[in-house]
Amino acid sequence: MNSPTPLARAALPLARAALPLLCAALLAIPGAPGFAQPRTAAAAVSADHIVALVNGEPITASDVRARLARVERGAAPTPAERAALAREALEQLIDERVLLQWAQDSGIRVDDAAVDAAEAEVARRNGLSVEQLRQRLPQAGLTTTTFRTQLRNELTLQRLREREANRARVTEADIDAFLRERQGSAAPARIALELAQVLIPVPENAGAEEVARARELADEVARRARAGEDFAALAQRHSKAPEAANGGRLGLRPADRYPTLFWEAVRPLRAGDVAGPLRSGAGFHVLKVLTKRDAELPDPTVTQTRVRHILLRATDEASQRVAADRLRALRERIVSGQVRFEDAAREVSEDTSARDGGALGWAVPGLFVPEFEQAMDALAPGEVSAPVASRFGVHLIQVLERREVERSPAEMRDAVRALLRQRKAEEAIADALREQRGRAYIEYREPPQ
Repeated sequence: MNSPTPLARAALPLARAALPLLCAALLAIPGAPGFAQPRTAAAAVSADHIVALVNGEPITASDVRARLARVERGAAPTPAERAALAREALEQLIDERVLLQWAQDSGIRVDDAAVDAAEAEVARRNGLSVEQLRQRLPQAGLTTTTFRTQLRNELTLQRLREREANRARVTEADIDAFLRERQGSAAPARIALELAQVLIPVPENAGAEEVARARELADEVARRARAGEDFAALAQRHSKAPEAANGGRLGLRPADRYPTLFWEAVRPLRAGDVAGPLRSGAGFHVLKVLTKRDAELPDPTVTQTRVRHILLRATDEASQRVAADRLRALRERIVSGQVRFEDAAREVSEDTSARDGGALGWAVPGLFVPEFEQAMDALAPGEVSAPVASRFGVHLIQVLERREVERSPAEMRDAVRALLRQRKAEEAIADALREQRGRAYIEYREPPQ
């Protein structure tokens, strides 16, 4: 890009994950992956009652049941376990209600256009239209009003977290101290490690000649791997381990969850190095270090997204709705091939990127506001989003391609800064929750059933 886009953030967002309630909604819509029908009809129609009041605002038994449904899906807790889970769910709901009241008292508002965009995103991820989504909500025990209230509440909490992240101050000295603390860390529980292996088996009662042949093959595999031959291909050709078809990859996990034999062999090695052959009771192992880093450090690689957008400015709810309707119609023309995205951007977009066909270049995580980034992350290359509302207006977004790149030292420091800002924001919210809950009037009534 030739000039900064108005989407660029002065501070990285607190979290890049999709909204928790949005994710829950995805699982709660009948027909979506993971949806579970209510166990009995009685459970769906059981009488509702108030179980607690938070500064006069009620929390009902149905609120608790809805929260329990998230953790019980696919499980069958005992009555005692379910009672304990219900108490935990109630306390969580009280915490959320306290935070929502604090957010609203401090001026955080979520307008209808933002809720519309979140609802459309839930529908899109389920392969539904908004109207189809609303028709299915009753089967999940939700009305359109309660569903939209849930989305509004989660958007409010997200903006609260974002505000606290933006307020958090992280100095260069904080970053230096964090990195210095982790230099040379050798505790296996703190090392994120992924290995690939080639296993040349040796039967338990093998004779010396059979062992020698296996050793010779393992030596040959190790030599070829160190010479730069593709390790995944070697594993597929020679390994007899279950993961051979996957190139021998054993998965990313803390180093202490690997066999001690493996960890001791790769402890001094770096990513890309080869160890072995190592002898175990199963045979000879040749290992390649795929990833090795401090588990608390950001990943040394980052996914970059090449993206473009069309922006229509909107200053109030009425103008947001007009812009969303206009972009919805424009999206249909783009998807049907009547107009190219870049041509439409040049013609109608009100962002400075319009002259470049809406191109925003290669974006790293945290560059854009959360509403934009969440919609962008959900798109496959070539896909065009539904209208997305943000503080800047309403957008159509198209992802062109993605790539994995190594972070530069400066980018690694930026990632650490974001991590530390997130931690400080979480601490600030936890402190505020304790303070606000101490001031709140909380009345417990009949326990949830």
